[in-house]
Amino acid sequence: MRELLVIGIGAGDPDQVTVQAIKAMNRAEVFFVIGKGAEKQDLVDLRTGILDEHMRGPYRIVDIVDPPRDRTPSDYEGVVDDWHDRRAAIFEERFGAVDGVGAILVWGDPSLYDSTLRIVERVLSRGIETFEYSVIPGVTSVQSLAAQHRIVLNRIGEPVHITTGRRLRDGLPEGVRDAVVMLDADCSFTEVPGDDVQIWWGAYLGTEDEVLISGNLREVEAEIVRVRAELRERKGWIMDTYLLRS
Repeated sequence: MRELLVIGIGAGDPDQVTVQAIKAMNRAEVFFVIGKGAEKQDLVDLRTGILDEHMRGPYRIVDIVDPPRDRTPSDYEGVVDDWHDRRAAIFEERFGAVDGVGAILVWGDPSLYDSTLRIVERVLSRGIETFEYSVIPGVTSVQSLAAQHRIVLNRIGEPVHITTGRRLRDGLPEGVRDAVVMLDADCSFTEVPGDDVQIWWGAYLGTEDEVLISGNLREVEAEIVRVRAELRERKGWIMDTYLLRS
């Protein structure tokens, strides 16, 4: 493989794919698609649907099975580092079997809570495979959340804190009044103190299954917990994001 394109494809809506991303996709001859098991097959189907929508010529798909990892580790950073190593070994093997231009389609944008660029750098650092690579930005779930709720993420002259559910459980930094939370598998918003906190929550943003809930956190948190559990049970997976504002 002489070149790799890491392409952000938005939160799931084929119409959110940028013109730059479409041009990059049509330069690629091979797409590396990372699968995460049968219960997440529709994530693969969404990717192939985006390709069907925007590709003008023939292309090939190379499936990569994502290696499993412990989702509740005592040593989080160590487990993730080991997972990245195993991912890099698989990517290296698949990259080495390709001649031409390859591409990876990344949900949202490769710069925000996604490990693809770290894996690519790890492959290159091994020194076995050499190639050029470039990154094409995409619309994030955070942007889609704000658009669907018709809100501005920041208040005038104030910052926005972007974090994870794991970090939210440890509490927000002092002075933070607006926080976007991603990767929250445990509904950590239920542990946020206060009666004057607002939440704007969205699941499956940019897809046909999109669900939105907003309001005073104490008034809607039980509904979000219930709806989230029902959605995850029905589909086998869930991707959700939310904004908290005190």
